[in-house]
Amino acid sequence: MQLRYNYRVYPDAAQRTALSRAFGCARAVFNDALRLRLQAREAGVKYISDGDLSKLVITQAKATEERAWLNEVSAVVLQQALADLNTAYRNFFHSIIGKRQGRALSAPRFRSRKDNRQAIRFTKNARFKVCDNGRLGLPKIGDVPVRWSRTLPSEPTSVTVIKDAAGRYFASFVVQTTPDETLPSTDAEIGIDLGLTHFAVMSDGTKVTAPKFLRRTARKLKRLQQDLSRKTRGSNRRTKAATKVARAHARVADTRRDWQHKLSTAIIRDNQAVYVEDLCVVGLGRTRLAKSVHDAGWASFTRMLQYKAARYGRVFARVDRYYPSTRMCSDCRRTNNKMTLNVREWYCPCGSHHDRDINAAINIKAAGQADFNARGAHVRPTLVPAARKEAGTHPDVACSTRSVEGISIP
Repeated sequence: MQLRYNYRVYPDAAQRTALSRAFGCARAVFNDALRLRLQAREAGVKYISDGDLSKLVITQAKATEERAWLNEVSAVVLQQALADLNTAYRNFFHSIIGKRQGRALSAPRFRSRKDNRQAIRFTKNARFKVCDNGRLGLPKIGDVPVRWSRTLPSEPTSVTVIKDAAGRYFASFVVQTTPDETLPSTDAEIGIDLGLTHFAVMSDGTKVTAPKFLRRTARKLKRLQQDLSRKTRGSNRRTKAATKVARAHARVADTRRDWQHKLSTAIIRDNQAVYVEDLCVVGLGRTRLAKSVHDAGWASFTRMLQYKAARYGRVFARVDRYYPSTRMCSDCRRTNNKMTLNVREWYCPCGSHHDRDINAAINIKAAGQADFNARGAHVRPTLVPAARKEAGTHPDVACSTRSVEGISIP
């Protein structure tokens, strides 16, 4: 399966200038192409094909005085900007006709230099390379120092250089995992009930307290936001204050992600099958509990469980969100009346006493196992693809970097 491996990079002043130039050129090509297609639609002209669009906004544009500066960056960066636009249109059309699952997507929008995230992508055609000294060689940018925190399992086919809102730079490699990562089989299976007081309650009675990373830093974030609100719009001091806010939020997100990775890895390592409830996080995000729901990060945690199960030969399944796991007795299977959130323990007419969350986790496990028995085999999720359907890699080619484990980023 394809995964993304992310590393922090530290470009010097000249390399940051070159990256800013590349970001700007890719953004200009993207916006020019989008503008042409919008104008063609308004004029009732036929949809401009990808090949014609490339000739107009790249090949012919480079020969003009207004866009001569496009020659200063790698041509692959410009082609990948067009590929991003084509992907955005394809997803938009598939969303309209119902071919794409999930929420409806809007039409592509123009990119801005003020966007919090700037990114460019290099494929193998750009001939980027990992140098012997550990640096990342990028065409027309130079050899950028990389903090290698883990070993690449194979030679990457593409790398995306990202600048986030906090001013940090990252290199995101698309690689193919090796086929010998399946963990030894075990008889343990577990159901997980996700919540707010306890982040996860296991069917074996284990309770994981919710760390509440955002709540713990609320006072600091409030102070930084107040400091930002007092700055004059458009001033350099406001830009610096906004960067401080972005860094504080990035620290919260990084801490939450690291904690979820450690917990999900431990769960997948110790259990052959993992069953969770298919929660509607989007709907819960519109309630009065929205801040706590987003702070918990249930969606990202379940995605980690899903791709790690596929990677290491485990089973992952979601139980229907309408399944009455909370009010069903795990002993007699009787479905009782609805309960309010303040009811944490309850008695069933059969005489059983239940902890609300543990009982739900046991029922989730039973529902997942029932689905297994009904289908006759474990239902494995599809492998998690790399973003934008990028090309595969060559697992037989080793890459000489140093140390830890990959993550999947959709």
